[in-house]
Amino acid sequence: MAHEVTIRPVGPGDAAAVGVVVEESFGDQAASILDVLALLRSAADLRVELVAEDEEGILGHVALSRAWLDARERLVDVLVLSPIGVRPARQGSGTGTALLAAAVQAAAAAGAPLVFLEGAPGFYAERGWGVASDHGLERPSLRIPDPACRVVLLAGHEPWMTGRLVYPDVWWRYDLVGLRDPDLAEVESALGTD
Repeated sequence: MAHEVTIRPVGPGDAAAVGVVVEESFGDQAASILDVLALLRSAADLRVELVAEDEEGILGHVALSRAWLDARERLVDVLVLSPIGVRPARQGSGTGTALLAAAVQAAAAAGAPLVFLEGAPGFYAERGWGVASDHGLERPSLRIPDPACRVVLLAGHEPWMTGRLVYPDVWWRYDLVGLRDPDLAEVESALGTD
């Protein structure tokens, strides 16, 4: 039976349900991700936070946080999409795709010129996310395989906006930028980039 899914901004009563989505989606990293989300909220660096819900409750979550592009001309405010999660029982239902589309739409409405993410190349390519390096954009860490650093160029993007993506400090403090071995080596091997 198909469920009608609604995408909406996170509300004040959604914290517990968002926590469940993050825990079910990210396992061992969930606590760190929830800590990062709390710190981003408190520093006003969390720009967009959306949930997907149906009659059974919240089944997905996505966040966009502030980051910068270190371009030659100047620093450019950009957004990073992370995390995005869908409860395992609802994965493959189009919920993640709907959250991605809503997040890009929200980023465009906020005037962001670029949105970045780290993720599975095939999944995101099928949903319109290009390889960042194809646009003169550098990944913030060599621990992100080049094909996994993805970007969407929005209306505010200009040709001079090239350079390195710079994540806020909180992502580094929790070591949530890229992957570490043995996971990194496994992904690189699967992508043929090792």
